[in-house]
Amino acid sequence: MSGTAGAASGPTVSAFRQGTWQGSLDSAPLPGGTGRRLALVPEIVAHADRRWWDGVRDGLPPLTGRRELLLSALESFAHGTVTVGGVGPQSAEEFRAALWETAGLPGPLVDRWCRMLREGVEGRAAPAPAPDAALALVSLPGNTFTCLDSVLDQAERSAGVWVRPSRREPLSAARLVAALLGAGWPPARLGLYPTEQRALHGLVKLTDRHVVYGGAGLAASVRGAPTLTLHGPGRGCALVPRDLPVEEAVAWLLPLVAADSGRFCSNVRTAVCADEGLAEPLAKALAAALDALHPGPVPDPAAPDWPLTAFRSPGEAERAAASVRERLGPGDRLLTREPTVVRGAAGEVYVRPHLALLDGVFTGPDVAHPLVGHEVPFPSAVVLAAAPDAARAIADRSLFVHRHDRGTPATQEAAHDDRGP
Repeated sequence: MSGTAGAASGPTVSAFRQGTWQGSLDSAPLPGGTGRRLALVPEIVAHADRRWWDGVRDGLPPLTGRRELLLSALESFAHGTVTVGGVGPQSAEEFRAALWETAGLPGPLVDRWCRMLREGVEGRAAPAPAPDAALALVSLPGNTFTCLDSVLDQAERSAGVWVRPSRREPLSAARLVAALLGAGWPPARLGLYPTEQRALHGLVKLTDRHVVYGGAGLAASVRGAPTLTLHGPGRGCALVPRDLPVEEAVAWLLPLVAADSGRFCSNVRTAVCADEGLAEPLAKALAAALDALHPGPVPDPAAPDWPLTAFRSPGEAERAAASVRERLGPGDRLLTREPTVVRGAAGEVYVRPHLALLDGVFTGPDVAHPLVGHEVPFPSAVVLAAAPDAARAIADRSLFVHRHDRGTPATQEAAHDDRGP
């Protein structure tokens, strides 16, 4: 294994394997320059752990009351003190501080995402599904910890679940494992397996059912497993009806673009206008509304769920903003006027929302513009005019299609089994 070894100036988050928190000779630094590190599990160790699991699984006592244990764990996750391997007792305030320092996640956004996790469990159908004998794997992204919902789902339905956290943001996954243990979840049924990306394919082969989040490159590395659920780019789009007034359209689209710091796969990246004459006035009005949002970790009082996340890795903010500008065509216009990359009071770096108007009217099913569906870790969208066949093509390639039915805005998630790109 090729990790980075050596002494660390801050705590090293442990792996959790064979029922205990364990360190590693290899570790990786977390973003933010705080000295925090993450223990990495070599693939050969994971192979040994699968053999261990096969030896202990049949002897484990039945686990009943899973739904109640999950809710108890989520209460501790959001508000309590839990013991995380390598970190020690961690209060809710310390968790939020660590997320801000390493991943740039502001407290109000953490609070919102914690509520969403709980609401997801509370909203599930009852009775809970009968658990099977599978060892599940959930490989998480770094953009939002709401994807821990898949860990909760697999914990409820599987004999055991291994969690592979993102190296960009592993703290939430480690805290959830600690919260589950504190709620009484049997240690043998849980695993936390931080690895390098190239080890993911090996973890998929070692487990029985798999939920994997990631971009196109990661998707290609694991595609083909028959028990794989792949959550790839969402390419969220909104279909703007021909007769929708501009003010009403902006009020509808603004939260779809700006909420959750633009980090969800369901965030709108492409607003498709059926009326060519609507595209430019809508784009200008939406750009002005995005420019007016407060650029910082403390949200605008008028939009309390829309704070921006900070960028902690050197150059990451500039690269993310440049990825939008570089994809603009000759006639396209970036209509947001505020500086794209700004610094907060404590020196943290943000990327302000971006809104571009694409040139011309899109026709035909081959919509190949590089900004259509382009996902970045900040609020960013394009407005375009499209003929019906082009609008259908954009919607068909989106996992989240938002429609406005005059007074009853709705979101339709595309019914794809393969959530990849």
